[in-house]
Amino acid sequence: MKKFVNDPKNFVPEMLEGLALANPDTLRYVPAYNLIMRADAPRQDKVSIVQGSGSGHEPAHVMVVGKGLLDAACPGDVFAAPPMDYVYETAKLLASPKGVLLLVNNYTGDRMAFDMGKEMADADGVRTEILTINDDVAVTDSLYTVGRRGVAGNFFVIKAVGAAAERGAELDELVRIGRRVNDVTRTMGVGLTACTPPAKGSPLFELGADEMEFGVGIHGEPGRERRKLTDADAIVDALVDAVVPDLPYRSGDSVALMINGLGGTPISELYIAYRRAHHRLADLGITIARSYVNEYCTSLDMAGASLTLVRLDDEIEQLLAAPAESPVNPF
Repeated sequence: MKKFVNDPKNFVPEMLEGLALANPDTLRYVPAYNLIMRADAPRQDKVSIVQGSGSGHEPAHVMVVGKGLLDAACPGDVFAAPPMDYVYETAKLLASPKGVLLLVNNYTGDRMAFDMGKEMADADGVRTEILTINDDVAVTDSLYTVGRRGVAGNFFVIKAVGAAAERGAELDELVRIGRRVNDVTRTMGVGLTACTPPAKGSPLFELGADEMEFGVGIHGEPGRERRKLTDADAIVDALVDAVVPDLPYRSGDSVALMINGLGGTPISELYIAYRRAHHRLADLGITIARSYVNEYCTSLDMAGASLTLVRLDDEIEQLLAAPAESPVNPF
């Protein structure tokens, strides 16, 4: 294993400390709860937006804490849900008179932690709501979920509710907006290599040099099937053919298109993938109004990518276009 790692058990806290040291004017680090929060949070005139999930998916979620995005993120260890007391203490620290919105990618561990953390916070008088995100079309259930997984499409929910919260929207309105965005968002990924968690020190699963895992999850969990590796255009065609019929997206639709790197694929290859996806969608009569090509929700150092579509209307497009600030500026 060749990585910038000291003691693997300190991987997450050292990453978070570095993130806070690099952004002293905008972020605050609370080591007791793995918490990264906006330096100006909580604001009395704004709903606080919080997300957690495991670490290893950066920039999700700790690196998109900022104006117009998340107010805080409380991750667990690599690929592990945060403890429920992290969620509980985070909700209390972020409590505002307008409430706290908890965004949860649909994984069983995350849902249990956030459901229990919410109950404890509610008992203390903190008004909270949970919004679950499940954009992955690859599998109906997985090793870690009942129902579809929440993957890179969660960034569009973050962006939309973050923008609306910045404008002063109430908690119920944010839940409505988040559900609308989740309902029109679909994602599918492909893994070309396995990832290597620092604590394990070796690849998480075996994948032959001529194989790819089609529909892989962001923790390396199996997708739809293992296929022979093909060229970039054929891989992207398969992703488009899986995502488009699922909603379905139709001729005349206006969409946002995201090509998300899984951590080990160069940006040049992501743009090669974007090129093909753009042409395929244009051939289907689907207009790409907004484009996103970068790493948004990774799987440590896994080579591969995911493709996300969001059907746009005036409300969603305006929220995605609103200004936002974060350490990595993904939008």
